[in-house]
Amino acid sequence: MKRKLQIFKHIAINLSFTKAAEQFFISQPAISKLIRNLEDEYKSQFFVRQRNSLSLTPEGKIFLKYANQILNLYDEMETEFLSTKNSFPENITFGASSTVAAYIVPKIIAEFIAKFPQTSFDIKSGNSEQIEDDILNQNLDFGIIEGKNTNLKLQYKKFKRDEIVLVTNVKNKSIKGDILTLQNLPEIPMIVREIGSGTRNISTDALQKKGINKLNSLVILNSTEAIKNYLKYSNHFAFLSISAVSEELKNNQLKIIDIKDFTLERWFYFVSRTGYQSQLFDYFEKLIRNNYNF
Repeated sequence: MKRKLQIFKHIAINLSFTKAAEQFFISQPAISKLIRNLEDEYKSQFFVRQRNSLSLTPEGKIFLKYANQILNLYDEMETEFLSTKNSFPENITFGASSTVAAYIVPKIIAEFIAKFPQTSFDIKSGNSEQIEDDILNQNLDFGIIEGKNTNLKLQYKKFKRDEIVLVTNVKNKSIKGDILTLQNLPEIPMIVREIGSGTRNISTDALQKKGINKLNSLVILNSTEAIKNYLKYSNHFAFLSISAVSEELKNNQLKIIDIKDFTLERWFYFVSRTGYQSQLFDYFEKLIRNNYNF
């Protein structure tokens, strides 16, 4: 029953039989048959099937709530009996904000799978706001995000300290001595992340506290990779995580511009719904904290 509910939940979140087939390594006809059997068993229709789209029915949304509750209990039961053994659940799904997903999570997962090769991961990536929304809507149980730790419906646990730095092309000589004052910051051409990005929210808030309410934003891009690639061909500037630009700094492609009397630090957080209890989450978090150094 657990696997049926996992497959149902995956389809309900992604609204795709094809993605579920790829994730669980079974054929699409087998996925369709499994859902039909679930619907017959509970005498309900969970999905509206159209030629190019899939949507949840009201009964499907109710069934998803029960599936979430039951899968949470499975997680607690498995972790209770697996936590003292050299094993781990078959699949772990969680969310990660864009910077975390690109520059923090890969190392964690690679080393984790080396220790627990039977475990697979389904990681949902988006900006911090999107991951928080998915957790609140129970599409995800937990995540690792860059955030402001302000939503009372969510509980946050500090994971890793990070610094946001101002970077530009290494050939850019427009800033004398590579040191800038806060007062001159609004004059330089900036590339920024989209609204909802944790990096953008945190840098904006910190600058507003210093009296800087507007930057000279010329381009908005929705990924750190896009911004880094843009900077390689321009003399513009951007606030980015130090974790995201370590390779470019090492390879002498980008450089940091120091801002006099101003540093910008933040935390990456483990985040879940307030009151959410899962021994699987607790065990996963402890393993990461105890085994992975950054």
